[in-house]
Amino acid sequence: MTSPPAPPLLHERVLDWYAENARELPWRLPEATPWGVFVSEVMLQQTPVARVEPVWREWLHRWPTPADLAAEPPGEAVRAWGRLGYPRRALRLHQAATAMVARHDGRVPATEAELRELPGVGAYTAAAVATFAFGERTTVLDTNVRRVLARVATGREHAAPTPTRSELTLASGLVPEDAALARAWSVAVMELGALVCTARVPRCDPCPVRDVCEWRLAGKPAHDGPPRRGQPWHGTDRQLRGTLLAALRSAVGPVARSTLEALSDKAAQRERCLDSLVADGLVEPMADGRFRLPGAREAV
Repeated sequence: MTSPPAPPLLHERVLDWYAENARELPWRLPEATPWGVFVSEVMLQQTPVARVEPVWREWLHRWPTPADLAAEPPGEAVRAWGRLGYPRRALRLHQAATAMVARHDGRVPATEAELRELPGVGAYTAAAVATFAFGERTTVLDTNVRRVLARVATGREHAAPTPTRSELTLASGLVPEDAALARAWSVAVMELGALVCTARVPRCDPCPVRDVCEWRLAGKPAHDGPPRRGQPWHGTDRQLRGTLLAALRSAVGPVARSTLEALSDKAAQRERCLDSLVADGLVEPMADGRFRLPGAREAV
């Protein structure tokens, strides 16, 4: 692995660029609560900002604290999740809120170590919340950050499929010692990857570190690692799971099996998807053969 450009140079240029180009997102504003930051980080996983922002606002209006969400049945979180995709994240948010109430007096824990102990919270989410909500100095390594560092420091178009030890060492070594500066660096390099150093069509001309980017200086060599395949959608189990779940979210009460069967004439795939939704805890079968969202209250 080649040596990265000097950290002070990277810090100055990326932070100056961020000061001029950062998007004004609600979870980045000074008034954003740790809970608001936590919800945003879960919602933003594999989901564009434009789709997340309106749902995030609705969630924070309805559930401004972890205790507000924990007081509701988990099915209400699934219902409010809408079409964000990967709906198990809604259940994880509900489980985390419940744990915050039980273990942390209804507050988001303030350290990365404590955040990692919450159900469904992985390394990235714990680091991001610890940094962005509480100012803890740590290493935040999402897809955008990994791509920027792969190009600038190692001359590769894309990072490895999963973080390597050398990649973690590189990222950690670039985090400024000052906690406030470290927080700013983490969000700035993430934003650079989201807006400029994008996966498919990187915009090198306005990039603040283009003249020290190893990948650009090497002539932008093509990716030579494992093939990067996009995720198909039409006709997949994921699409049908979404269709079945949408019917349950829009219903006032439990839904008859016949209603779900009418959504697809591919019986084997439909039953497989319905079974997987039940196994994931997103749908509950009832004794009378109907289905409902988990913990849903019966309509009066």
